[in-house]
Amino acid sequence: MAVSNLKPGDKAPDFELSDQDGKTVKLSDFNGRKLLIYFYPKASTPGCTLQSCSVSRAKDDFKSLGVDVVGISPDKPSGQKRFDSLFNLGFPLLCDTEHKVAESYGTWGEKSFLGKKFTGIIRSSFLIDEDGKILQSWYKVSPGDTVPNAKNFLNKKD
Repeated sequence: MAVSNLKPGDKAPDFELSDQDGKTVKLSDFNGRKLLIYFYPKASTPGCTLQSCSVSRAKDDFKSLGVDVVGISPDKPSGQKRFDSLFNLGFPLLCDTEHKVAESYGTWGEKSFLGKKFTGIIRSSFLIDEDGKILQSWYKVSPGDTVPNAKNFLNKKD
């Protein structure tokens, strides 16, 4: 199912997912605050660890800018819990095991690795405003680019 890329001004697709502790997290929980959502393929893999640890190191900077953060992957809560515990990430890691949210954000699609094609998460991130609209989207990002992309955008807006 092909979904076109989300653009600034688009309404962010709603979600309701469990986090690593089994708590339900919804997009509406962040009304009145900005939200950085990043999609990653698999907990505890090298690229996802780099990405998630960089977001974790920047979470206080984001908080001072009025931005909350969540990560979303197809992992089960137990995998997300291990990932959070192992790297002390300290923010919600949401479980999109049926990849419905990823599909709605246009981050579930065909990829290739070592010449093999498969379907999975296309590493992407989204900055959402206080009213649930897309401020900026970044598709096919490198693991190290999530934080600089968001910070550069936020600093440019001020």
